Amino acid sequence: MDTAFIDIAWRGRPVRIEHQWIAPERGAAPLLVFLHEGLGSVSMWRGFPTQLCQALGWRGLVYSRPGYGRSTPREADERWGLDFMHQQADELLPALLAALGIDAAQDKPWLLGHSDGASIALLHAAHFAGQVAGVVVLAPHVRVEPVAITRIEAARQAYLHAGLGQGLARHHDDPDSAFWGWNQAWLDVTFRAWTIEAEIASIACPLLAIQGLDDEYGTLDQIHSLQRLLPQARLLALPDCGHSPQRDQPDAVIAAVCAWALAAGR
Repeated sequence: MDTAFIDIAWRGRPVRIEHQWIAPERGAAPLLVFLHEGLGSVSMWRGFPTQLCQALGWRGLVYSRPGYGRSTPREADERWGLDFMHQQADELLPALLAALGIDAAQDKPWLLGHSDGASIALLHAAHFAGQVAGVVVLAPHVRVEPVAITRIEAARQAYLHAGLGQGLARHHDDPDSAFWGWNQAWLDVTFRAWTIEAEIASIACPLLAIQGLDDEYGTLDQIHSLQRLLPQARLLALPDCGHSPQRDQPDAVIAAVCAWALAAGR
């Protein structure tokens, strides 16, 4: 797949967004938009988006948020606010879809988000009712749990002392931009009270939530909370699976998404 770039205006400045289309020739097929994790990017999805879209027979759109991948990096003195996921859901994603010529009111996209991207997908579906066909979330965060803070603190040490930065440099033009934007926001002491449970209770579209039984960043209560809030939610807990179901159990995820989409009428 070829990487493309598009410039949009966001929060008072121009930003360049790295993105890739999957099977754009399937013009009449549903569109699935992939939203990456807190340290993710287009390239960190690897082949999963293509494999899933092929199994579904759908089109796909993968993009790197500002600060990640080959998109415009975070400015050196820029600290992301505690509403950074809300900004992505309410401002960046609608602006990107519009810039790419996607009329979400007429051609409702489906969303698949991982980790922070899953939370962004949930917020977007809640705030843009009628403009999302359905949502798949992998290892979503609906509130902050102590296990997540412990793991993110460990990631800071790994970035400073154990070579995590070299690994991230394969996927980000500016790994400091990606890592510190995410890490500083999550470890801000006021972020411990962050929750989106009340906001997402209005989601009406079909929802599939998948989480690994060995998730290092959250307990299964994250997806159980979704089921308590949203009776239409279907859950899948995967054994031998950590925080990245699409990498640890790709075949199981693809099978589950295909079955769920069929049941949802697509």
